[in-house]
Amino acid sequence: MADVVLDGVTKRFGTTTAIDDLNLTIADGELIVLLGPTGAGKTTTLRLVAGLERADQGRIFIGGHDVTTVEPAGRDVTFVFQQYSLYPHLSVYDNLAFPLRSPARRVAEPEIKRRVTDIATMLRIAHKLQNRATQLSGGEMQRVAIGRALVRRPSIYLMDEPLSSLDAKLRSDLRLELKRIQQDLGATILYVTHDQIEAMTLASRIGILNAGRLVQIGSPREIYRNPANLYVAARLGQPAINLVPEGLIPAGSAPAGTRTIGARTEHLRIEKASNGHAIGKVEWIEHLGDQNHLHVSVGDRKLTTLVDPQTDLVAGDQVALSLVDPLYFDQAGNRIGGGN
Repeated sequence: MADVVLDGVTKRFGTTTAIDDLNLTIADGELIVLLGPTGAGKTTTLRLVAGLERADQGRIFIGGHDVTTVEPAGRDVTFVFQQYSLYPHLSVYDNLAFPLRSPARRVAEPEIKRRVTDIATMLRIAHKLQNRATQLSGGEMQRVAIGRALVRRPSIYLMDEPLSSLDAKLRSDLRLELKRIQQDLGATILYVTHDQIEAMTLASRIGILNAGRLVQIGSPREIYRNPANLYVAARLGQPAINLVPEGLIPAGSAPAGTRTIGARTEHLRIEKASNGHAIGKVEWIEHLGDQNHLHVSVGDRKLTTLVDPQTDLVAGDQVALSLVDPLYFDQAGNRIGGGN
C-alpha cells in the first residue's frame, strides 16, 4: 500500500470547475470517505487519482511518485464501480483471477489460486467459486467485484459508491465486512458515497466536498460535533440537524453574531407543556421500532428529533422546548465557537 497526495488539483469541464484547488493527503492504510451531494466532485476526484481524467492544474502523488501525467495502467490502482461489471460467462474463480492473469503481471497459477482462495474466504464466497457470475445474488456479485480489486494488492483502492445498488440489509452486512477487510489488509482506500451512514461507519476521516472544494476533513466524530459551517452540519446526522433562527427556542446566551442555531437530537429538551407555557406542538410521530421520530412545529418551523419508543407524547400535544449546548452559526453560515 502507499500514501496518496493531491496537491492543488483543479479539473475543469468547459466552463464548469468540477474540482477546485483540492489538497488532500491519504495516509498509508487509511480509509478516507468523500461525502457530498451529486455534482460535488466526488467521482471526478476518484477518476483523477486513477488517471481516467487529467488534472488541469496541480499534481498527484502515489507512494511518493508523481503520477500526474502517468497513464492509468502505470498508477497501480484498482477501481470498484457502483455497478458490478463482472464477466458473465466466467466463473467466480476466473472473475477474481482475471486481474492477475494480465500479461503485465504474469502471476503464476499457484499464486493466483492462493490469492483467489484467500480473498474468496475473506469475502465468504469460497463456496461460490465454481458458479457463473450470473448465478449469484446482487450481494454476492458485489463481493466478487470488491474481491477482484482486493486480489490485485494495489497501492490504493478507489471505490465509487460500491454498495449503493444493494438493499439496506446487504449494504449493512457488506459495510461491516468491508471495514473488517480494510483493517485486516491495512489497505489504503479512497471511498466515495452520498450515504452518511457509510461515511460514519467506514471512514478513518471524512472529507466534505461542495462544488469541487474540500470544505472540511476530519474524523467522523469531529465532523459531526464540530462542523465548520451549515453545509457541513447538514451532511451528517439522522434525523438531519434542525436549523432555526436565533431566539426561536430558549438557548441561554447565544454568542454575539449568531443568526442560526443548529439543534441535533442531543441538543433538544422536549416535555409536555405545563401552566400554559407551550411553544410547540407535536404534529406526528414516526414509529421506527427501536426509536421514534418526533415531528414538532414551532411557529412556522418544523423540527424533527428522536424520542424514546415508550414516549407518552401524541399528535396534538403542546410541548415546551429548550436547547442545551447547540451549535451556533453566523450570517454567512460559518460556525461560531466550537468544542461541543
